[in-house]
Amino acid sequence: MDMDQAAVFLAGSVLTALGGLVILGAVLIANNLIAKYWKTWGWQWMPAWAHEPNRFVSEAEAEKIAPTMDKKVNATS
Repeated sequence: MDMDQAAVFLAGSVLTALGGLVILGAVLIANNLIAKYWKTWGWQWMPAWAHEPNRFVSEAEAEKIAPTMDKKVNATS
C-alpha cells in the first residue's frame, strides 16, 4: 500500500510540475504575441542606484580609437 501512495505522489508531482511549465510557456507566448500593443510600466529587477550610469567618450579617448571611414580626411596631406 505504501508503494502505491509513493507512485501516486511521484506521478502527481511530475504532472504538477509539467502543468506549471505549460502554463508558464503559454503566458510567455501570449506576452510575446501582444507585447507590441502594450507599454511597459517602467519597473526593473534592480533598483536605479545599482545601474551603471551612462558614460560618453571624451575627445581625448576618441582620438585614441582607430580612425574609421565616417570622418572626412584632408586629401592634400
